Amino acid sequence: MSVDEDARWLEWVTKQFETIAGEDKEIDIDEFKTALKVKESFFAERFFALFDSDGSGSISLDELLKALNLLIHGDETDKLRFLFQVYDVDGYGSIDPDELRTVLKSCLQESAISLPEEKLDDLTLVLFESADKDNSGSITFEELKAELENFPEVMENLTISAANWLKPPDLDQKKPQTPRYLTRAYWQKNSRKLLFLCMYALLNSLLFIAAMLYHSYGGGWFMLAKGCGQCLNFNCTFVMVLMLRRCLTWLRATWVVRILPLDQNILLHQIVGYAILLFTLVHTAAHVVNFARMSESSEFSLWEYLLTTRPGIGWVKGTASLTGIILLLLICLMVVCSSTFVRRSGHFEVFYWTHLLYIWVWILLIIHCANFWKWFVVPGLVFLLEKIVGIAVSRMGGLYIVEVNLLPSKVTHLVIRRPQFFQFKPGDYIYINIPVIAKYEWHPFTISSAPEQSDTMWLHVRSMGQWTNRLYEYFRQPESQALCPKRLATSLRKRRQQGKQQMFLSPDSENGVASSQDDTIELTMFRQSGSQSGSALSSKSPPEEEAGLAEKGEAPPLREISAKPGENHRFCNIKCYVDGPYGTPTRQIFASEHAVLIGAGIGITPFASILQSIMYRYRMRKHNCPSCNYSWCENVKDSDMKLRKVDFIWINRDQKSFEWFVSLLTKLEMDQADGELEGRFLEMHMYMTSALSKNDMKAIGLQMALDLLAKKEEKDSITGLKTRTQPGRPQWEKVFQKLSEENKGKVHVFYCGAPALAKNIKAQCEHFGFNFYKENF
Repeated sequence: MSVDEDARWLEWVTKQFETIAGEDKEIDIDEFKTALKVKESFFAERFFALFDSDGSGSISLDELLKALNLLIHGDETDKLRFLFQVYDVDGYGSIDPDELRTVLKSCLQESAISLPEEKLDDLTLVLFESADKDNSGSITFEELKAELENFPEVMENLTISAANWLKPPDLDQKKPQTPRYLTRAYWQKNSRKLLFLCMYALLNSLLFIAAMLYHSYGGGWFMLAKGCGQCLNFNCTFVMVLMLRRCLTWLRATWVVRILPLDQNILLHQIVGYAILLFTLVHTAAHVVNFARMSESSEFSLWEYLLTTRPGIGWVKGTASLTGIILLLLICLMVVCSSTFVRRSGHFEVFYWTHLLYIWVWILLIIHCANFWKWFVVPGLVFLLEKIVGIAVSRMGGLYIVEVNLLPSKVTHLVIRRPQFFQFKPGDYIYINIPVIAKYEWHPFTISSAPEQSDTMWLHVRSMGQWTNRLYEYFRQPESQALCPKRLATSLRKRRQQGKQQMFLSPDSENGVASSQDDTIELTMFRQSGSQSGSALSSKSPPEEEAGLAEKGEAPPLREISAKPGENHRFCNIKCYVDGPYGTPTRQIFASEHAVLIGAGIGITPFASILQSIMYRYRMRKHNCPSCNYSWCENVKDSDMKLRKVDFIWINRDQKSFEWFVSLLTKLEMDQADGELEGRFLEMHMYMTSALSKNDMKAIGLQMALDLLAKKEEKDSITGLKTRTQPGRPQWEKVFQKLSEENKGKVHVFYCGAPALAKNIKAQCEHFGFNFYKENF
């Protein structure tokens, strides 16, 4: 830091100290923990003890500045010396195994990671044995320093990230940057959308001007009202065209997708909706002003013009004013209730039911405006035909929920018996209606199983609103006669299923982590509530059929099996209706050369289907040597799949969220060939945001131990995958830089998750020249 920066940093620390310290101008242990926002913390107590150089039981400003100066301005050795003192709990100048175990246990707590005691012992021993070079039974400072040199990324920026008040503010003045929307890369990557919006704005302008000129005889306000009215005729029809899901799904398979931004139909639908609101407000205001002027020279008052049919305005018995007021109220209500804060705050039903008012809006528009039906008739017939087809398809065949798994983070896994006529593509979504939950509500969810899984299809539903919570609670309640009407058949299936369980259990199922030594993978943290999951056959496929499919190189259907049906897993026979499937941007994946799939939380669901389908096709090209079991994959491209490389990035907040699809991901890892000329076809990247990053002083020991144990056991201790789970959030610039250097063809990034993260990823895609696709509902 420069002298000026030092002065500003000193001022910052002093100010922060004064806000934390009491009247005695010193910080005690409770105030220190409060500042760190923790109640009990091993690291808070250790930091406090080391900061308190005089042992007075409190920290003065001078002591704090001295310690912070070492951590922020000190060299690498100074920071390592402080780290060693944190680990040396008894202060004897060395770290013994019990001290290291205490530190690692605290690291796990700080990172919100839950591991069995046996696994904690393994982590402690692997790190201790690696660092204790002379086998003396203790780790000296020199040995710790030598061990840390094997992890250079740890020392890049050694900090204490949890204590934000300890860190100086960003003193570097950020250089003014060109707004993203004005960059050349943005206009190149969004050319279709921007061109479409320009054409849309131009068409509205032409309609507005033409209507104004045609009605120039009525004065300025009348012309303004008619101009907006003509735009409303167009927009109130076009907003429906953008939601013709079956037509859009069909168009995605044609050349039209290269010209029109079909994948952004939801965004365009929202834009048109706001345009309708704007035109409605201006149209109404212009008419009110015009009526006020007319009332001055007419026998009718302003209120008669607005609230009665006496003036005779309108082509249906003078109802234009009354229907206009009702339309204004309905449109305002629909726009407000479709806002993000309503849909994302657990009130999806409010959005759903108010959006059904579109039927009344169209009826009133036909009554309100003499010319609206001319705009509406053709799109309206197509819309009606889509609805009739949707109802017919949803009522065809017997669709039943035959199995339910309740997963961590209140995720409901539904297994639905799939009719033979129901065909879909990876990443497609459906609307589902479950009468026992809500008789008239339809909700969209992505299909999480692969099309190649012919007998059933999966949905993974996270509880985030009223309907999804009712669904979860319905299956969480004890089984009853109403839930499973075929009680004896269900009981028989359960008993047979329990008999099959032994063949799916891994030998080290008591270790509390996933095992990759068997054909099926389990993550036993979920079993704390009484169930476990593994990749296995569908309930209708006996074990001998699985062996036969494997010998043929075919993919047996994957399914999750519960060890204790009745708690988190049950069989049932519940009627449901499905409308769809409908296509999404992810249909472009198989036409890509290098696909990057990014899922945040439950956003993995479309990629679960896609990954299964990709690996199914991959297995069709995989060969095994009968004598040595060596496997390889032919580098063959076909018209259906041009993929050369797939990178899958999954970001979760906590450890339990990984349990949703851990068995599937492990199966995909195991299916890959041993020797491929161009490297691994599928690479996985797991991130756990609640875990402290590698350069955080409180997590260094844990991350080193996890790395060492992962190399030793060839699996990650958190998920059981071969892929190491990375702590913290991805550094997108580094991630995308690495992807661009692989030269596997044009990179296409597909994202499903929170909108806020989508903006950051899209900006990086524009910077690196990658194509970006976002999943929308």
